[in-house]
Amino acid sequence: MSNLFLILLSTFLISLGGLVGIFTLTIQPKKLQHWLMVFVSLSAGAMMGAAFLHFLPETPNYLLTLISFCLFFLIEKLLHWRHCHKTRCHIHTFGYMNLIGDGLHNFLDGLIIAAAFSVNQALGWSTVLALALHEIPQEIADFGVLLYAGWSKQKALFANFSVALTAVLGGLLGYYFSLSTTLSEWLIPVAAGGFIYIAASDLLPEIRKEKSLTKTLLNFGTFVLGILIISIFKD
Repeated sequence: MSNLFLILLSTFLISLGGLVGIFTLTIQPKKLQHWLMVFVSLSAGAMMGAAFLHFLPETPNYLLTLISFCLFFLIEKLLHWRHCHKTRCHIHTFGYMNLIGDGLHNFLDGLIIAAAFSVNQALGWSTVLALALHEIPQEIADFGVLLYAGWSKQKALFANFSVALTAVLGGLLGYYFSLSTTLSEWLIPVAAGGFIYIAASDLLPEIRKEKSLTKTLLNFGTFVLGILIISIFKD
């Protein structure tokens, strides 16, 4: 299969995460929060695994990775772009601000997927998996934020999915840029810095809040499982 087809297919599948919120309406809040934390732990491990086992070995440009880490901090602060993992999150000040930040995030996801596939398919699919695992708790939370902001279920679902489709646009642009430039040489270290920042700054602190030792060990085991799953992808 061509890289263009794989990029379009994978970014569209990632975009379908924007519809996942509708399936959570019938789940009890306590059960929903439990499953959210399972996916948070799994995606944290997957992102750390992708960054250290796949992205960093592909680039010697560790300085750009560090700069990327710092830039993600700035983006989060300037756009109130924080990955909420609760059904009611007060960090997102406005529904529209949430959508703007999510749109930028999904567009960057598409660029990163395109850059990863331009290196090799193993890196591409490991990137898609890490992003997909992260999309589940993020999109559920984003859907809840829009409902909490007063949006109807239909409007929130349509807006979430529409914004999620920016990943396809990012993937398409990333593919054509990579044909004539060394885009992957820049985006791979940027992706590494972004994955490390999201996992270390947003995801792991959520896991650390758990007070139950049993649940903490379960979350840690799930985190390690995320790393192991990513580790199976080889060049």
